[in-house]
Amino acid sequence: MADLSAFPITRRWPAANPDILQLYSTPTPNGVKASIMLEETGLAYEPHFINIGQNETWGEDYLSLNPNGKIPAILDPNGPDGKPMALFESGAILIYLAEKTGQFLPKQAAARYETIQWVMFQMGGIGPMFGQFGYFQKFAGKEIEDKRPRDRYLNETKRLLGVMNTRLSGRSFLMGDEVTIADFACIGWVRAMIGFYEARDLVEFDSQVALSSWFERMMARPGVQRGVEIPARP
Repeated sequence: MADLSAFPITRRWPAANPDILQLYSTPTPNGVKASIMLEETGLAYEPHFINIGQNETWGEDYLSLNPNGKIPAILDPNGPDGKPMALFESGAILIYLAEKTGQFLPKQAAARYETIQWVMFQMGGIGPMFGQFGYFQKFAGKEIEDKRPRDRYLNETKRLLGVMNTRLSGRSFLMGDEVTIADFACIGWVRAMIGFYEARDLVEFDSQVALSSWFERMMARPGVQRGVEIPARP
């Protein structure tokens, strides 16, 4: 049995099975990237719910794994060279799991880098901009009478959705006929935008035909359906 005692996070969230990958997360747009990927690959893992509403990511135990205090993070007892591997940042986790399992990341060099390019597009654009828009649309920012801050992020959100729609025109997935980690990176954010943030009409989502078709295609996947609910909320 693997010994994970060197990782303080396991004191707060003990591993029932330390021989399999440990996922520390919340089913948010960023968190579900990892759980969707794990469900799609079939890799054995143990999820731990991290209550970000109670600031659990800022506790000493969690910060020992991710000093940036964000979810998701993983602890893989079977990392490179057979040594335990701790990793944070959802994009890095996607790439790591793709390379570990040999799935959802093309092996041909050009296609591999192009896939990573679209993951970075999500990390640098979709995530930050959608998140800021969500603040002004759904949370405390909605009480601000001056709508210029909201509209700034709304317009950028619509532009980014348009980029995705153009890319998906004539394609089933972002890289063509096969689903990749680029799709897993984006689906949770698009789902949140039209659902949780209640902005489907505001961003004119249904006018983006290729994007909306991709969304339905992605949400029909059993691994995605399971992944968006993991870890289960208490």
